Amino acid sequence: WTDSSRARIPPRARTPRVMTAPPAFKTLIVGVNAATHVGTLALNRPSKSNAIDGDMWREVPEAMRWLDENEHVRCVLLTGEGKNFCAGIDVSTPESLSSQLGQSNAMKGACAGRKAEALYRHVRRLQDSFTSVERCRVPVICAIQGACFGGGVDLVTACDVRFSTRDARFCVKEVDLAITADIGTLQRLPTIVGHGVATELALTAREISGEEAERVGLVTRAFADAGELSRGASAAAIAVAAKSPLAVQGTKAAMLHARDHSVNEGLEHVAVMNSARLTSEDLTEAMSAKFQRRKPIFAKL
Repeated sequence: WTDSSRARIPPRARTPRVMTAPPAFKTLIVGVNAATHVGTLALNRPSKSNAIDGDMWREVPEAMRWLDENEHVRCVLLTGEGKNFCAGIDVSTPESLSSQLGQSNAMKGACAGRKAEALYRHVRRLQDSFTSVERCRVPVICAIQGACFGGGVDLVTACDVRFSTRDARFCVKEVDLAITADIGTLQRLPTIVGHGVATELALTAREISGEEAERVGLVTRAFADAGELSRGASAAAIAVAAKSPLAVQGTKAAMLHARDHSVNEGLEHVAVMNSARLTSEDLTEAMSAKFQRRKPIFAKL
């Protein structure tokens, strides 16, 4: 290398750390492609249509934390193994349903107030599980095929970008189980598809296709089949991961802040954030690469 070629590469990019292997999970498959900087998280209960059980509730935030803290990861691709993305909560047996609803044997005989407190804490734990996807500092892109019901909708609405197949099926299923959806759909879906559409879907539990999901804005694009979906979602994740990690993470943070605040508050937030980030090496590298007609090389975080 000449001195000029070395100057193009940020110092930290020349001293990579050894990437640790992802932890093993019962209900998930987690990985990282160090070359593309894309992390992957796959729901892995295909024989149960990836229905969410107690292990999955516990493992999703653990997996997201590992991906979030991995310096090689700049974007996460979330998928489901098998023909269905996620059939919702596991209600295959009375025992699993009772567990999902926080009705443990330990609370039998407790007073109403203590049962209510225990149930409140149970619901908040489940909410935090899927909110970990939204809290992840890097964007999470979701690829949806087959059924995406109930808790599956809770999960995908916590993602930043959603793609599906045209024949995918979406349903806010909770009212059919005499439950008010409480894991995030009622809070996030209106900001994605609009209040009126979200209300209709939540009240009727009407099933919609991937094509309709694309029309109402639930997914950005509906692909012809699972193969095209996989290729399209992977290409989008790779494209995002190739950009400045500081700019990408800042964009995600600014978009989430804007969703929950006024325009003026959002402008103040991004001004404060960029007052620090505009001095980063990423900006210098991006400009240098543009004028030198090459791909930029960004340091890990």
